[in-house]
Amino acid sequence: MRIATWNVNSLKARLEKVEWWLERAAPDILLIQETKLSDDSAPLLPFSMAGYELLHHGEGHDFDPFGEARMVSAVCGGVRVVSIYAPNGREVGSPFYAGKLAWFARLRRWLDETQDPGTPLVIGGDFNVAPADRDVWDPDAAHGGTHVSGPEREAFRSLLDWGLEDTWRERNPGLRRFTWWDYRAGNFQRDEGMRIDHLLATALVAARIVEVEVDREARKGKPVPSDHAPLFMDLDEPGRPFDPGWSDAAARIADRVAARRA
Repeated sequence: MRIATWNVNSLKARLEKVEWWLERAAPDILLIQETKLSDDSAPLLPFSMAGYELLHHGEGHDFDPFGEARMVSAVCGGVRVVSIYAPNGREVGSPFYAGKLAWFARLRRWLDETQDPGTPLVIGGDFNVAPADRDVWDPDAAHGGTHVSGPEREAFRSLLDWGLEDTWRERNPGLRRFTWWDYRAGNFQRDEGMRIDHLLATALVAARIVEVEVDREARKGKPVPSDHAPLFMDLDEPGRPFDPGWSDAAARIADRVAARRA
């Protein structure tokens, strides 16, 4: 089973790219965030034609962190999968930041009251938190902003303390790899990003993982890509093979970073 998560930054604008990736990676489950669509506008037919059933929960506009559509759940192949889109927080100390922390507290409370860490559970999505300094292109530049503050990281750790595993980090303890890069010129090419999209899993699921990876190639090319890349994991056996593009990019990224520092 291949489970993937991807903040597409507008499903309407990115539909062609999503269809391309479904053919490329053939995920069994794709958790999508930031569709920017109401349920009435969800593109059911294209997904059906590609062999997928689309379960959509959205509002089609920006919303406050308390009454919005930021979570949807289903049981697929015996695994409960939960797609979440955490609030951005905007600015440390703002009401939006306080709302973000309250939202994480509510997610932890949902786990405590309704779920069991001894069952197969995956929570994936855009958490808008880089768990550690190694998950940020430049910790000094990022500190003082959202996504990297102590309270946000503590909120993320509380989910792990409940009984979830950060699946990508556990399998790549020394590797620096990101899932989001700002659209500003050169940020992606210099690999100036953050790892803020995650697939968290209970032990019963984590024990079945054979691969966890970020598809860097999906952040490139036409039509204009999302500013996030898909993160996927394979359970029990490898899914459809494809090249996520990290090996070829390594030398180019190093050259661009060196050129900027020169």
